[in-house]
Amino acid sequence: GKHGAFELNYSSDIDIVVFYEAERFPFSVGGEKRRTAVEIVKGIVKLLADATSEGYVFRVDLRLRPDAGATQVAISAKAAEEYYELMGQNWERAAMIKARACAGDAQAAAQFQKNLSPFIWRKYLDFAAIQDIHSIKRQIHSHGGHGTIALLGHNLKLGRGGIREIEFFAQTQQLILGGRDASLRSPRTLEALGALEARGAISCRSMDELSEAYCFLRKLEHRLQMIEDQQTHTLPKTQEELNRVACFCGFDSMMEFETELLKQLRNVASNYGQLFEQEAPLSAEYGSLVFTGVDDDPDTMETLAKMGFSAPGIVAAAIRGWHHGRIRATRTQRARAILTHLIPSLLDALSKTADPQNAFVHFDRFISGVPGGVQLFSLLSARPDFLKLIAEIAGSAPRLAEYLSRNASVLDALIDPDFLTEIPRPSELKEKFAIERARLPGFEGALDAARRFAREEMFRIGVQIIRGEADTARAGPAYAAIAETIIEKLHPEVEGDIRAAHGGFAGGAFAVLALGKLGGREMTAGSDLDLVFVYTHDAEAKRSEGPRALGPGQYYSRTSQRFITALTAMTTEGRLYEVDTRLRPSGNQGPVAVSLASFEQYHAEKAWTWERMALTRARIMSGPAELVEKVQGVIAKTLTAPREPAEIMRDALEMRGKIAAQFPGKSIWDIKFAPGGLVDLEFIAQGLQLCFAAKADVLDQNTIAALEKLRIAGALSGDDTQRLIEAARFQHALTQVLRIALNGPFKPEAASAGLKALLVRAAKADDFASLEERLASVQREAREIFSRLFH
Repeated sequence: GKHGAFELNYSSDIDIVVFYEAERFPFSVGGEKRRTAVEIVKGIVKLLADATSEGYVFRVDLRLRPDAGATQVAISAKAAEEYYELMGQNWERAAMIKARACAGDAQAAAQFQKNLSPFIWRKYLDFAAIQDIHSIKRQIHSHGGHGTIALLGHNLKLGRGGIREIEFFAQTQQLILGGRDASLRSPRTLEALGALEARGAISCRSMDELSEAYCFLRKLEHRLQMIEDQQTHTLPKTQEELNRVACFCGFDSMMEFETELLKQLRNVASNYGQLFEQEAPLSAEYGSLVFTGVDDDPDTMETLAKMGFSAPGIVAAAIRGWHHGRIRATRTQRARAILTHLIPSLLDALSKTADPQNAFVHFDRFISGVPGGVQLFSLLSARPDFLKLIAEIAGSAPRLAEYLSRNASVLDALIDPDFLTEIPRPSELKEKFAIERARLPGFEGALDAARRFAREEMFRIGVQIIRGEADTARAGPAYAAIAETIIEKLHPEVEGDIRAAHGGFAGGAFAVLALGKLGGREMTAGSDLDLVFVYTHDAEAKRSEGPRALGPGQYYSRTSQRFITALTAMTTEGRLYEVDTRLRPSGNQGPVAVSLASFEQYHAEKAWTWERMALTRARIMSGPAELVEKVQGVIAKTLTAPREPAEIMRDALEMRGKIAAQFPGKSIWDIKFAPGGLVDLEFIAQGLQLCFAAKADVLDQNTIAALEKLRIAGALSGDDTQRLIEAARFQHALTQVLRIALNGPFKPEAASAGLKALLVRAAKADDFASLEERLASVQREAREIFSRLFH
């Protein structure tokens, strides 16, 4: 700082950084040299800064040390050198231009500065480094030297045409040119300007104007600080007080003072603006956005507040942390350089969300989870539309943002022009999976291909729902189509893997049934898969035909377990689904794979009513045609068997009561379990299907389709059907958005404005209050119908 360059103000603080050589440090208390060094520094600061009856010596600022927010006040020289080499920022290079040894071991200090010289004075600067230096300038002010300069309340240090601009004018060119020309390395501003002019880097006129302005502004700064011995750089805010300053500075009239001051400020602003006149400003719409150094820049705080960020200090601190490489995405110099250029555009995009502060917090979490930043930041810099999309996701869908941070590679899929416009048909999904599978050989390759494919397609659905590009009604079938594709394509891979280990089974066949949300094509983001595995084989075949032969039960249980593992295991590409097999015959007490004969017998003789209700949603995902036909026959036979309606409805009501006891659904936003929620709607559809399937075509795995068939069969009135379908569609729409946006339960009082806006749009409501009124209304009507049917 100014102390290093012999440029102190009348009431300056002093910027010091303290280093020690651990191997040579002569003091140690309890064997801890670092702790001892820290205590010494605290003692020095106390002597200098504490006020006594005689006043104080100097205010002390220790924040220019490496990564001040995360390090002790005394740092080992080795650790500091490693920091500057790996993480040092260009503003720290600029600060080090003014560094000099002022106390301690002069020889060690000289060696330390010699070691740092390659960091400060680079002989070769790549494009990214130069861009980073330029981007710091473009952040510091967007006005480019133009616009009105008001004198009252003007900051002589940080304001337009101020001292900081003169210093930065010199330092940026010193950083770029000083690596090859040692004559440009002076720590003193006036000497640096003279050296730049002598080299031909700036004109003689620029040198003269800036030097004159520097001397004038520094003299004025001294006078301001003499008035009350305050470390201020700001002109008075009243004309009367400004008159006193003009008199104190030796001017005969206020007009003479104002004329001279405006001339100097405008000369500085003009030269400063021309320095990078080809560079586009990074913060032109709002104002100053400065995140260099260690202090919160007042103009930046004002700019952030104007942009809608409710806690500007938190935003600035996080961005400084990014610059310091405290997250993996910004550990490389290249990533930090790109990010510096990107930040104003990023903040602009976040400011346009419904809740900028909340959006920033989730964006911070997003990039904190990304393993590398160069590719991501380059993509966002090149494609502002992607940046806007990420801002939207951060502002309204934290779960999707978290998913992105773990799976940043899915952003590459955005390059596909159809990504944001079309949800692929099942046939297209199968083609896409085949292409992905062909790239990765072997069984493990199949698992990784499935994960990449699912990750990209699920992200596509989430993005389209968040952006309103796709209707929420399409999401359930789309998620189900992804799962169906994966199960169908992994089926031969799993069986092939088992055959390789244990041989085939004579007459053997294996099928996968889906129940629950997958069976009903009502999946949401994060839905698990309810699966049942059914097999058959030649009656005389007792063992498989391979070298490690297995009996049929063990063989197909192992096949089922391998299938479950293929869907659930964590690989380098992540996890696919959670799988629930408790809807198989006898639940957890039964074998994981069940023979066709046992499957038929169980549902004919032993199944509970609720198990038959669950079977109304059964769909076969994969398996050989002959076995598929047989399983479908068993399901149809089970569901169409004549039954006593009163008994079915009584059993269903009893089961619903047990569910309510465990999951009471205390809020309308507990959409699944609330009275009149999705479980009630499913019970109505499934219970009535069991009652009427023996005499009418009422079977369908999908709840809404089943309700419509029940209306046609006369099992439901037209009015009841309409109200139930409306309740189902409305609550499914909200559920789709909530599952995309959140990991946990929805709490309206804690929800972001962005998420509430998404829900309002999905519900086609006027506002959130009317949405809640309608949700309560459809649940109330659905519950009334449920109570009337189940009595």
